[in-house]
Amino acid sequence: MTTCPSCGAETSGRFCSSCGAPVDGALCGGCGSHLTPGAKFCHRCGTAAGAQPVRADSGRGVAGALPWAVAGIALLALIAMVAGRNFAARGGSTLDGSQNAIAVPGLDDVGPGGAGAAPAGMRAPDISSMSPQERADRLFDRVMRLASEGKADSIGIFAPMAIQAYQMIGPLDADQRYDLGRLGEIIGDGALAAAQADTILKQQPSHLLGLILGARAAEVNGDSAARRAFERRFLAAEPDESKRNLPEYQRHRAEIADALARARKS
Repeated sequence: MTTCPSCGAETSGRFCSSCGAPVDGALCGGCGSHLTPGAKFCHRCGTAAGAQPVRADSGRGVAGALPWAVAGIALLALIAMVAGRNFAARGGSTLDGSQNAIAVPGLDDVGPGGAGAAPAGMRAPDISSMSPQERADRLFDRVMRLASEGKADSIGIFAPMAIQAYQMIGPLDADQRYDLGRLGEIIGDGALAAAQADTILKQQPSHLLGLILGARAAEVNGDSAARRAFERRFLAAEPDESKRNLPEYQRHRAEIADALARARKS
């Protein structure tokens, strides 16, 4: 018998018989990784704790199909890029509608004005020459810009590519997990966003980005009570946490200020 880290009940299995939370030795049903005792989601793939494992003889689970799906999307993006260049040569436009520019979708430089298009006739950087972190950063910035412009069709192409790029980096820090969770929020994947917030807060319970992401994930999942709880924790932690002036706090200064204003208003 052991004590459940989530509800405190006595249990003897790998999952608590009272609340279903994982205890020591529990495995993720999606990817097979060891679950953190008490975690609600897998820190690697975002699968909910206690989910039934994918049958080994099924050959192709969701996790196995994701790389092939991303490869297919990338191929479609490449075809669209080539077609767009041919069209641009005849006075057309880029994928997002910027006139008189030739740019690789998702990899064009973001200018001071946020237009994002490379100068006319200039080729954008080759993705194959970038490090995994550089690819993830470039695709994340592109998805954020597309979201601000309301271009859902383009988000559907680039968001899965960005998520795959982050998963290829390896162990993620709090800043990278926040970015990955934001991608999940934008495509409506509340489980992915919540999993990243949960992992950040397991390691650093008062981390501002983890609390912000937790509130955003709760909003995607339609859980207003959880959102308000995260906002209260954020307001309580913000004065001391801001003094730490962590690099990720500097990078996301505007989002932290926006979250502070929203929490105070709520």
